[in-house]
Amino acid sequence: MQAIILAAGMGRRLGDITKGHTKCMVEVNGETLIDRVISQLTKFNLSRLILVIGYQGEKLREYIGNRYDGIINIEYITNPIYDKTNNIYSLALAKEELCKDDTLLLESDLIFEDKLLEMIVNHPDPNLALVAKYETWMDGTMVTINSEREIVNFVPKQAFRYEDVDVYYKTVNIYKFSKEFSNDEYVPFLDAYSKVMGNNEYYEQVLRVITMVHNSSLKALPITNEKWYEIDDIQDLDIASAIFSHDEVRYHEYHKRYGGYWRFPSLLDYCYLVNPFFPPKRMIDEMKANFQILLTEYPSGQLVNSLLAAKYFGIKQDYILVGNGAAELIKSFTERHANERIGVIYPTFDEYPNRLPKAHIIEFTPERPDFRYTADDLMEFYADKSIDLLLLINPDNPSGNFIPAEDIMRLLTWCHDNGIRLLVDESFVDFTTGFEHNSLLHNEILSKNPHLNVMKSISKSYGVPGLRLGIFASSDTATIASMKKDVAIWNINSFAEFYMQIYGKYESDYRNACHKFIAERDRFFKLLNEIPYLHVMPSQANYFLCEITGRYTSTDLTRILLDHDVLISNCSRKRNMSDKNLIRLAVRSREDNDKLISILKSL
Repeated sequence: MQAIILAAGMGRRLGDITKGHTKCMVEVNGETLIDRVISQLTKFNLSRLILVIGYQGEKLREYIGNRYDGIINIEYITNPIYDKTNNIYSLALAKEELCKDDTLLLESDLIFEDKLLEMIVNHPDPNLALVAKYETWMDGTMVTINSEREIVNFVPKQAFRYEDVDVYYKTVNIYKFSKEFSNDEYVPFLDAYSKVMGNNEYYEQVLRVITMVHNSSLKALPITNEKWYEIDDIQDLDIASAIFSHDEVRYHEYHKRYGGYWRFPSLLDYCYLVNPFFPPKRMIDEMKANFQILLTEYPSGQLVNSLLAAKYFGIKQDYILVGNGAAELIKSFTERHANERIGVIYPTFDEYPNRLPKAHIIEFTPERPDFRYTADDLMEFYADKSIDLLLLINPDNPSGNFIPAEDIMRLLTWCHDNGIRLLVDESFVDFTTGFEHNSLLHNEILSKNPHLNVMKSISKSYGVPGLRLGIFASSDTATIASMKKDVAIWNINSFAEFYMQIYGKYESDYRNACHKFIAERDRFFKLLNEIPYLHVMPSQANYFLCEITGRYTSTDLTRILLDHDVLISNCSRKRNMSDKNLIRLAVRSREDNDKLISILKSL
């Protein structure tokens, strides 16, 4: 068996990265694509490797040099008109060599794990195309296959239909052709196709014709969880660098993104905290039905959006401000109080203290087990300390500690009597038992307590983080008016505005989703307690803070789970938590939670 790699293209979409060399010389985590694939191919007893080169071809030959002499025999074919042709011409230049032996055919812009080559080389079928179930990041040629793994059709870009994605597979662009297939089927069709259609085409089009007019022996070999990526542009390069990084580096590669994990469909994200049971399908369908107009029309300004938010939460319009996520409002609020003395409860959501001068933070750290604390603990601690503002996340993040509503009201009175402004972030309050009675977002409470400020992220409990919605509420209308001047007139988009507009129709679905979530959290808590090396702290939020009591450090477990495509939060990195092995696990759907439990038990 031999291998042919098509490496003549210019890689224009990579911009300056390929200005001085060919695409396969691009490095991913310090290793060039060409060195990686040659090293992978040397594990098989190949008779030779043929590189079809073009753009910066001599530089590639010089780079490879004699480094692989005695390991694998490398030969070159040059495409002199690489800038005027597509890969069908590069392969046509190698057609005589293709017919001399069984062949692995690869493209040079791929990165993949070793197992993919093992799968295709060792499979008994002589003619195979590796394919992967369609995911949103994939582009290029798709195929449909039947139950016998026969390729029913090759689907080029212009024939792609989004309504058919459930049946699409993407070609990985790794093929195995027997010598007989190349001689009797592929090359004859290649000659005929090129004669009629020219050389500015793709070699997959020949395969498409074969499957349409000929009972081909070529079959598909679907991969499952094996990792691979096709690198066409700088974002592809960035994503590939994350997927194929290792250990601690890989953890940083994912976490530095702060989201966008939909680009990694196989990743099970146990860091980001959302409601897995809302919004309902009907609500999503309604938003889909209005997609075009929402995409092409401007959203409203703050006047309308504050009205929608007021309707959403049943409070006065003058009391509420809508933000592009709670993060925008946190920034605006904390900047107004940056010169004050502020009480902060640690550990906490870092967005708050990160925006405050450290010298102005008066820190409270719970002394009770499991980071538990009460309203009385806070009042006792801050009784002899001069603070202007107290920040409270309730339920707390990451501990899940919760102060009941009646105790929050006592704390609110104490703050008033001591001239302290109180900010309560209740982004997770709808996950608490008896959530219907635990929110402070009521006109009567706000009106009587102008020193009270309430922050709420709509992303979390409502399960719509992609909309970037948050609200800030207070009867201190001067603060509301001042903060409105901070935000842009169009600080939220039309999709977020429309979501607030239609939410009222789905309020009962939301309440049901919250009850469903609480039941799943209770079930997940019991299952986590069966893991012998975890101490799971009770939580009223949609996550559990867990201490690893043996076998692993938090860094070890984080790395091991990432090898299983599970991303968790390593809380030992947080302030006041570095002396313990702590992780935070979100609560997801029953299916996902069972999968995580299975992985944890298998370790």
